Amino acid sequence: MQSSASLRYERVAPRKVRVVAKLIHGKSVGEAVNLLMFCEKDAAGLVRKLLVSAIANADQKSSGSVDADSLVVRQVQVDQGPTLKRWRPRAQGRATRINKRTSHIRVVLTDGID
Repeated sequence: MQSSASLRYERVAPRKVRVVAKLIHGKSVGEAVNLLMFCEKDAAGLVRKLLVSAIANADQKSSGSVDADSLVVRQVQVDQGPTLKRWRPRAQGRATRINKRTSHIRVVLTDGID
């Protein structure tokens, strides 16, 4: 059985989230939550909250019959969302563009029986 949770339009660069996503791919959910709890990256809090939501989705989907300790992180997908474009004034009347990137994050869990 698979369950998933997704977070869209989060204002953090996908490059920064992918570093955290690689930490938990293929790990059991208990180990993944533990890793994220002590990871010092800001994106770890977002991914941990999303992982807990995916665990709750698995529990809800199976009507409470799934063991949360048997779940494994099958996939953590981080895609780029729309970029907010802002302008910053520079010297001699010029302006440079500041890109504020957004991310779409998706976590897929499986119980290992698949």
